[in-house]
Amino acid sequence: MTGKSRELADMMERRKVDVLCVQETRWKGSKARSIGGGYKLFYHGVDRKRNGVGVILKGEFVNNVLEVKRVSDRVMSLKLEIEGVMVNVVSGYAPQVGCELEEKERFWSEFDEVIESIPRGERVVVGADFNGHVGEGNRGDEEVMGRFGVKERNLEGQMVVDFAKRMEMAVVNTYFQKREEHRVTYKSGGRSTQVDYILCRRGHLREVSDCKVVVGESVARQHRMVVCKMTLEVRKKKRGKTEKKTKWWKLKNEETCEEFRQKLRQVLGGQDELPDDWETTAEVIRETGRKVLGVSSGKRKEGRDTWWWNEEVQDCVQRKRLARRKWDVERTEESRQEYKEAQRRVKREVAKAKQKAYAFCM
Repeated sequence: MTGKSRELADMMERRKVDVLCVQETRWKGSKARSIGGGYKLFYHGVDRKRNGVGVILKGEFVNNVLEVKRVSDRVMSLKLEIEGVMVNVVSGYAPQVGCELEEKERFWSEFDEVIESIPRGERVVVGADFNGHVGEGNRGDEEVMGRFGVKERNLEGQMVVDFAKRMEMAVVNTYFQKREEHRVTYKSGGRSTQVDYILCRRGHLREVSDCKVVVGESVARQHRMVVCKMTLEVRKKKRGKTEKKTKWWKLKNEETCEEFRQKLRQVLGGQDELPDDWETTAEVIRETGRKVLGVSSGKRKEGRDTWWWNEEVQDCVQRKRLARRKWDVERTEESRQEYKEAQRRVKREVAKAKQKAYAFCM
């Protein structure tokens, strides 16, 4: 990332990328910082010489961040709320082929824990450098991958496939038929292979319309950016209709009550006694009530108890929301105090607004 952050932001803007997972950031610390162009990087690292992971967001999604989990310098996740849909973005960087088996097992254990902690109903998108080859073809693994991988599978690639099976996920890269140039994610010297992958839950694979490797960018010397187009299926909740009701409360008025009695006697032919058939009687009473008392419109009436709500209060509440999101992301003492102060400010403004409104009514 050193010296390339703005270049990454420009590339994301040019390629119209909203969310980008990055690995080998080699930045120490657990922070969030702007990298220019309205983009913000959330990152985690413990060593300036190796590893490090991060997630870059377009400016319009920064305030949608609900939670950031920095598990290790190889795994981190970020939860967003987009139009009521919870989207979890996970960035991972698996140990290379020559690393110790213990280190690889620790990485996959951390990765499993992150995915298992995400509720089943939420979206999951994984962008990771798994340092493994899942290979071409999918015989026996049709439920988690397509046929369009690259070359032969190795041990590290089998770990990726096994992980996808455990977590019921799909290796998105392999489902789209592209020229090999648009499937190869890593090139170095005479070597060309596929080690970078995007994964999602199998049930949400239908939301992905395309996935390919972007050729021609020079931000990273050896790795190439893998992009996918995903359209979230947002199910809008149907607003329930309020039933139209007879305004029986009007019977509290003596004149209205007397009018109702007289009308009911007319319907009954001047008789004071009600018919023996209860169903007929009930329908006569209901119909008379609708004619004399009227019925409600059936529309919802909202905000009755917040009629004192004014622009000053709304502005303070919005500032409190932003302060809360900032604290959730940064978790610093400064952001905590800022959120506490915003809470106190809202309480003061609400109290003043109510006092002013009640004084006006009196």
